[in-house]
Amino acid sequence: METETELGRLIRKHLRPFVKRIDAEAYYPDSYLREVGRSGRLSSQGKTEREVRVSDVRLIERTAEACMTTGFNFWCHLAAATYLRHTANRYLRETVLSQLEGGELLGGTGLSNPLKFYAGLDTLYLQAEPADGGYRIRGKLPMVSNLGEKHGFGVIASLNEEERIMAFVPCSADGLTLRERNGYLGLNGSATYACEFDGVFAPQEWIVAERVDSFVEKIRPTFVLYQIPLGLGVGAAAIDSIHKAKDRQGGCNRYLPMQAEELAAKLESLRERAYLLAGTDDLAGRWPELLRLRLAVVYFALEAVQADMLHWGSAGYVRDSAPSRRLREAYFLASLTPTVRHLEKLTR
Repeated sequence: METETELGRLIRKHLRPFVKRIDAEAYYPDSYLREVGRSGRLSSQGKTEREVRVSDVRLIERTAEACMTTGFNFWCHLAAATYLRHTANRYLRETVLSQLEGGELLGGTGLSNPLKFYAGLDTLYLQAEPADGGYRIRGKLPMVSNLGEKHGFGVIASLNEEERIMAFVPCSADGLTLRERNGYLGLNGSATYACEFDGVFAPQEWIVAERVDSFVEKIRPTFVLYQIPLGLGVGAAAIDSIHKAKDRQGGCNRYLPMQAEELAAKLESLRERAYLLAGTDDLAGRWPELLRLRLAVVYFALEAVQADMLHWGSAGYVRDSAPSRRLREAYFLASLTPTVRHLEKLTR
């Protein structure tokens, strides 16, 4: 309870005052991300894997309820932490991980393209070749989020048709060029960049895994699990917003087909399933169930934000309104790897 109270304080002080700037001005709230790390909330020290997952899911959900863009940033950061929590590389696990969990260093995922590769939907965009003491990486990633100064991110590069390596690369690496991406419908405050690797040298101390295929199978369930609270959070915020609009226009909102009570019941069911999965001992063994829940949460979030827009009418149809922000955020969730169409294929 004490940690939840502290998280609420951090959200009120370091996030809520900046939500409109995040949406309208592409403001990146890295101070909030770092303060949460400094509070000790992200530490995995002395915790079981289940306890870490439950805590991380709750953090992303509460953050996304205030601002799904920033919840997405935390998903990026915690995905990066997940890579290092599972690596056999002692330097990454014992030194860099503590920096990530303490807020000194922030992290991005860089695995959108590789996950599509493993699903048979794309080729790998990065190539690596052995070099003295490590590897040289070349290629381009079109979009990686939660990047900047004192940041790093995970990447997977192919050595040949059969072999791949995974590295955790600092944004300051020589030969790495970042070009900011914005102009999206939403999520412009997510610090998203196109990343070009021109012979970036990745020493052995940066290598997360050299048997990448089996490593991806280990981390992928948590990667997907941590996306689920994005939809739970933005959906919960939409429900709260619908309650606030109850008496507008002489109470005629009660005639709309979708009401807050029905959405709240759906949210509670989805949330219960999410936390049961977060607390399971065998998350990888629940992969089909996890994918079905991820898909169901996307459709729930879209339904909730659509209802929110209808309940607010023309007041919601303003560029910087909270309902319109949540609508745009939810449509991003539908396009986040694994996308809705990807999930529909995987769950058949």
